[in-house]
Amino acid sequence: MSADLKKLVPKLLLQLDGKSQPEMIALLCGLFPGQVTFSTSFGFEDQVITQQILSHKLPVSIFTLDTGRLFPETYSVWSRTIERYETKIKAYYPQAESLQNLIEEKGPNLFYESPENRKECCGIRKVEPLKRALKGNKIWITGLRAEQSPARQDLQPIEYDQVHDVIKYHPIFSWTTEETKEFINKYNIPYNILHDRGFISIGCAPCTRAIQPGEDFRAGRWWWEDNSKKECGLHLHAPVVEDEIMLTEK
Repeated sequence: MSADLKKLVPKLLLQLDGKSQPEMIALLCGLFPGQVTFSTSFGFEDQVITQQILSHKLPVSIFTLDTGRLFPETYSVWSRTIERYETKIKAYYPQAESLQNLIEEKGPNLFYESPENRKECCGIRKVEPLKRALKGNKIWITGLRAEQSPARQDLQPIEYDQVHDVIKYHPIFSWTTEETKEFINKYNIPYNILHDRGFISIGCAPCTRAIQPGEDFRAGRWWWEDNSKKECGLHLHAPVVEDEIMLTEK
């Protein structure tokens, strides 16, 4: 299946022209019935996509990764989203034994001590649960936007994820922050009030802070680390082969 999925990406990229996000999601659902899923962390971007999926009654499963260290405000918008759209959102949690062993060995705030510790924590709380969440799916819909970080600007709105053997679709990849906020306001979509307090990218509470005017979008995530490569391991990207690039440019 890996080769077939990879070959499909250039064709899907060509389908983007003239299609709205819901129309593209519907197309993917038609190609892979019952195998399209969306991951939400309840930020601005994810709330936009949740609204698009549920208001158009698209057959997409929705899941979230509950790391156990989320902000109370995140749980609040989670609850409001369920109530607003009368839906269910499946939660995936860290494996209890792995988490217990990690905390027993290195303490509850190990992530501040080294990048290696932080990545180990992310691996247990987020990366491993994600593998379980994506199992059996062929399409993974995400809220990634190019504007979010320099590392994401070279991506494509549809790409093959070699790590998880899925096609990833980022419906609002080219949207600006202002466009995202305008959509939220237009449709009165529930959102995390931390966004109003300077929190742009919202993750685990111990690892997220508000950013100051002029700071990089992801400056508030793992702020004690080098600012150049702030990713938790959920979105790893293999190099795109040359023939795929050529196909998408035609």
